[in-house]
Amino acid sequence: MDRVPGYAWLLALAAIVVVMVASAVPFASAPGGAVQAQAAAQRIAPQPIDLNPHLLGGAGALVVTGLLLLLFFYRRRLYILFWVGAWVLLAASMFVAGRTYASEQASYFAFGIAQFLGILSGLMLVVSADAYPTKPRVGRHYGFALVPLFLWFALAPLALGPAAVFAPGHVMMGGAAAVAGAAFLLVVRHTRMIGAAVVGVSLALIAASHVWIVFRVPAPDAAGATPALLFRLLSYLIAALGMQLMTFEDMTLELRRTNRRLEKAQGKLRRLVITDALTGCRNRRFFDEIIGRELQRHHRHGIPLSLLFVDIDRFKAVNDLLGHEVGDHVLRQVAHFLLSNIREADYVFRWGGDEFLVLISCREEEARRRAGALQRAFAESPDAATLPAGVGLSIGCAEVDPETDDVIAVIRMADERMYENKRAMRTG
Repeated sequence: MDRVPGYAWLLALAAIVVVMVASAVPFASAPGGAVQAQAAAQRIAPQPIDLNPHLLGGAGALVVTGLLLLLFFYRRRLYILFWVGAWVLLAASMFVAGRTYASEQASYFAFGIAQFLGILSGLMLVVSADAYPTKPRVGRHYGFALVPLFLWFALAPLALGPAAVFAPGHVMMGGAAAVAGAAFLLVVRHTRMIGAAVVGVSLALIAASHVWIVFRVPAPDAAGATPALLFRLLSYLIAALGMQLMTFEDMTLELRRTNRRLEKAQGKLRRLVITDALTGCRNRRFFDEIIGRELQRHHRHGIPLSLLFVDIDRFKAVNDLLGHEVGDHVLRQVAHFLLSNIREADYVFRWGGDEFLVLISCREEEARRRAGALQRAFAESPDAATLPAGVGLSIGCAEVDPETDDVIAVIRMADERMYENKRAMRTG
């Protein structure tokens, strides 16, 4: 799509200014224009509206419910569904308490129901905290315990007046909000989520508001009831923002956990790819990966580098006479010996059937000395006594020249010296 030329925006702005000036000219030029404009302004000014805080709170709760429903359809998490239930019950409580009723008994009954719905809303918030991140521990007997509570809040106002459920209702709502706030703060302890902290603190403020009402407000229609309600609505609004933030933080936390699992799986897969399954030594694939880097380090820093070519004596005879299971046992024992007696900075590779390659950082003279020490140590090791007779190690060594790029030639030289060592051991 082509961009709009810059001068086109200037023309549009000029046209808007011209229209505004043209529409203002008749009012400025006509006699008594100022008086007429003032009268017109009075006619179009909005009239003051007496807003019911309960109805306003109920409408706000429904808006929050819609937003949380969108989050639930996106995330499909059980704790969000309990949030939705809590806000629906809160909206119902506000609407029931905010309506005007024809009779006094009906208003008393509605007040008791509104208090009970508020208690259920608080309990839903408690369950929502328990539902993060696993299934909540809610039994069927909890529903049975709510039946007598419902009967009291529905019937007591009819017989004793709204005072019978006013303070008890706020005590229970405050207690539920306090428990839910503490539960969300425990979530913060394990997850470090800011959203959970915002929800927990907001619910603690709501609980404090209910406690303040119990001690400072004598009746539902007393002077302090409306400011306390507005304070709770503001706290609920902050809690709703915290719920939105907590949902996105939970998604981020889940992505981090997934990434860690993927990294762990990738590391495990890589170890499988570069490790010989039978012996646990590195394989030739890993040798091909790291030899270039080791040669560069060898060239750049002048670090000496040598190769030991290790062959197992009489391995073919063991396989032919005793079977492959015994041969595999011999390979594992030799590999375990080499890995235990080679420094962690060096590498042990399984090069072929019964051949191992050791990459060590030293001169050829030191490599030759280590090769002899390995042969003697293996012959004297307790593991060698459990192996078939005649099993030993033949080792040849060669140093990598600082100027060479052909490591295969060095391996071939170490292989030839290994055969020389094998012949020398036989004749000796």
